[in-house]
Amino acid sequence: MKLISLEKSFILPIERETLFGHKSFVLWFTGYSGSGKSTLARNLEKLLFNLRIKTYVLDGDNIRHGLCKDLDFSEKDRKENIRRVSEISKLFIDAGIVVITSLISPYRVDRDNARNLIGEKFIEIHCACSIEACENRDTKGLYKKARLGQLPKFTGITDVYEPPLNPDITVNTEIETIIQSTEKIITYLKFHDFIR
Repeated sequence: MKLISLEKSFILPIERETLFGHKSFVLWFTGYSGSGKSTLARNLEKLLFNLRIKTYVLDGDNIRHGLCKDLDFSEKDRKENIRRVSEISKLFIDAGIVVITSLISPYRVDRDNARNLIGEKFIEIHCACSIEACENRDTKGLYKKARLGQLPKFTGITDVYEPPLNPDITVNTEIETIIQSTEKIITYLKFHDFIR
């Protein structure tokens, strides 16, 4: 016996788009820890906000302080973390908001599942940066801890990262400035009519 059913909004997506003056979509940043995902996400959020576009960043660290604080970094829990963020992202775009996620999301299948759930409004952005460059940055001291064996299952050191095979956008954060990477993303969004 089915106890729950999906409730449909009385407001159509096109009505929200007309009211807000922009489309809703998900920008999904993926890459190693230290590859610049959060920095780019926050800069892009501010830029879009200044263009009067309603945005919100779902940052991996922030998510794990609340919604996903019950999860560890096992493969099973990492998959669940991405599943939850995908579902929340879908709710946000249904509400007419531009969602910017900043998550390592190391497994390709999980990102593919997010794309399948969200559909054509999913834009995958690969922050391409060598593990060496990320480790040299080590802004949070995580690589050092991983090398000392204090962080098991750390992406790039003791766990795998599966880079996207065909991301919508690739930004090379090892050689590009924040401005260059941000401009590349904005150019893509304008060309594909996500923003004006």
